[in-house]
Amino acid sequence: MAHTFEELVEMRRTVDAAHAQAEGLRGQYGPPGSRSWSARQSQTYETAWRAWRDLDRDMREAVTAYATEYGEVRQAVEARVREAAGSPQ
Repeated sequence: MAHTFEELVEMRRTVDAAHAQAEGLRGQYGPPGSRSWSARQSQTYETAWRAWRDLDRDMREAVTAYATEYGEVRQAVEARVREAAGSPQ
C-alpha cells in the first residue's frame, strides 16, 4: 500500500507515542530484571513493548515502500519523516 509523506509522518508520531508509553512503564516499574514485577506489570509492559515494536516495523516497511516508489534513498526519507514528526534522533 502506497503512503503519502504526511501519512508517514503520522505513523512516526504514533511510533514515538508508543515508545514513550513503553519507556514510561519501564520508568514507573524499574528496568526489567532489576526487581520483581507483578504478572500484571509484566503483561502491561510486554504489550506496550510489542505494540511499539510492531508499529515501528510497519512504519519502516512503509518508508521503504515510499522510498522505492519515488526512487529515493530510504535513510533520507526516514530522516525527513523524523524531522517532520519532531522525533528524537
